[in-house]
Amino acid sequence: MPLVDAAQHPSGAPHPSVRQRILVLGAGGFIGRRVVQRLGASDWALPVAARHRAPLDPAIAVETLQFDATQPAAMQNALHGVSGVVNCIAGDSRAIVASAQALFGAGLQLSTPPRIVHLSSMMVYGTATGTADETAVLRGDWDDYSAAKTQVEQLARSYPSVVQLRPGIVYGPGSPIWSGRIGRWLRQRRLGDLGVAGLGICNLVHVDDVVEAVHRALRMPGIDGEVFNLSLPAPPTWNDYFRRFAAALGSSPVSISHARLMLEQYFLAPPLKVAERLSSALPFRWRPPEPIRPWLLRLCAHPLRLDVRKAEEVLGMRWMPLEQGLRQSAAWLLARGPDGKIT
Repeated sequence: MPLVDAAQHPSGAPHPSVRQRILVLGAGGFIGRRVVQRLGASDWALPVAARHRAPLDPAIAVETLQFDATQPAAMQNALHGVSGVVNCIAGDSRAIVASAQALFGAGLQLSTPPRIVHLSSMMVYGTATGTADETAVLRGDWDDYSAAKTQVEQLARSYPSVVQLRPGIVYGPGSPIWSGRIGRWLRQRRLGDLGVAGLGICNLVHVDDVVEAVHRALRMPGIDGEVFNLSLPAPPTWNDYFRRFAAALGSSPVSISHARLMLEQYFLAPPLKVAERLSSALPFRWRPPEPIRPWLLRLCAHPLRLDVRKAEEVLGMRWMPLEQGLRQSAAWLLARGPDGKIT
């Protein structure tokens, strides 16, 4: 059942006092935190922020739960009295699949299964190229994450009230990789115009647009079982993204040669990755430069474009202009000091 129905009088008018408990799994993550904030600011939802390892910031004035979402019994307890669920769980592939198994299994045991809005990913399309709408074959052959997200979508098909969202590259203030790391590398002049290696499609979507899609998917009637791609309708190439983000950061865009890319990928990335792991065990605060991983460079060349017409037509989505999103991202990163890291 769409949640808007439960918040109405028999006459159909919105009930002024009914607010429904919405469980947000992965509430401590980048997208999960924003979903909690958005629901908490609404006049119909009471978000229940759930995460595994540690409680949320006590300044966040919402109900919180701390449990292991991969455990079926714990998930079943968490679903009591819940009208809807938003699944923002990230992590490794095992946790992604195990938590989804627990969630859908527990939901099916309820007399009225809650609507679940599941955050999937464009990576379910794997190595497909060209333009992909929601009917495209799910290859899930990019990496373990891609395979795990695909497996979860297959699990979701047996659940009676689920809406799945497939966002592309989720950027914006707080984005640890696509605005944080990318921005730092641009400022360090380690990224820029990659030439032919950066001509892949960067399916950017602002985090606020993803959160708005979640909000609409929770409440809209008649969309059980539907799937929606989320991205800018005319996404830039990765080269264009790097150039425009660098300009927003006040940095001069640079050209990165093939030789420089090979140096980063094969000579610098392995030792930097080892140093990154070892630094967490040091008794003092020191962090090495972040390695540019081979998977990023592979993605930068990948020519896949998401077709988002269904999200526009059914959910009524309108997208934040890229320039506005880049200004927000740059302001957020620059406020964090010279290295762009949270201290």
